[in-house]
Amino acid sequence: MTNQSDRTTHFGNETVPEDEKADRVRGVFSSVANRYDVMNDLMSGGVHRIWKEAMMDWLAPRRGQRLLDVAGGTGDISFRFLRRAGTAQATVLDLTEAMLVEGRKRAEAERLADSLDWVVGDAMALPFEANTFDVYTISFGIRNVTRPEVALAEAFRVLKPGGRLMVLEFSRVPNPALRKAYDLYSFNVIPRIGQVVANDRDSYQYLVESIRKFPDQETFLSMIRDAGFGNASYRNLTMGIACLHSGWKL
Repeated sequence: MTNQSDRTTHFGNETVPEDEKADRVRGVFSSVANRYDVMNDLMSGGVHRIWKEAMMDWLAPRRGQRLLDVAGGTGDISFRFLRRAGTAQATVLDLTEAMLVEGRKRAEAERLADSLDWVVGDAMALPFEANTFDVYTISFGIRNVTRPEVALAEAFRVLKPGGRLMVLEFSRVPNPALRKAYDLYSFNVIPRIGQVVANDRDSYQYLVESIRKFPDQETFLSMIRDAGFGNASYRNLTMGIACLHSGWKL
């Protein structure tokens, strides 16, 4: 029998013990926290903003809803949700305190601090009661979770009946020619930008590698259904470079 401590997982292209991954991920995002939002714009040419607006369009936030934004980092998704919903409450949970510190600064600048809570926590062991939230989002974060299936089970637990899961993540480009061009850009350009802007090539090398380790659209859709979610579906964004997955706690 395999001991729990003997389990391994991927950290980019590296194989590591499962119980080491969370600390390594925390180290990555602690290193890049103060340049994270700038790097998102540079790496995607600002397209990540379009993807996040597409997420909000499909989600259609409503007044009075309670959002849990997991791996929410600097709060980008929560800010968009609150602006769309009008009067609502958002809890941003992240493994990395340095990311939340940057988010609090943004919240104060954008006068949204009263509608936000900031919690250091793990997606695989959420510190909330069952049936608490109307909406659960995780944006470009679930591929960094050691066991995504456990995070999905936790999402199902904390959502109220009728609650909505929405995941925005990099995904599998189906067109071989486009996939080759995307790989060339990702592996050759993004780590160099990370070195110049964030003084951290290794963290962005990991982030590129982690995208290639994440399941494709159909496989991840099956994982969402296996976690108990109904009416699950997905929408590709920018020819599959990113993807939105949606599910309901029915």
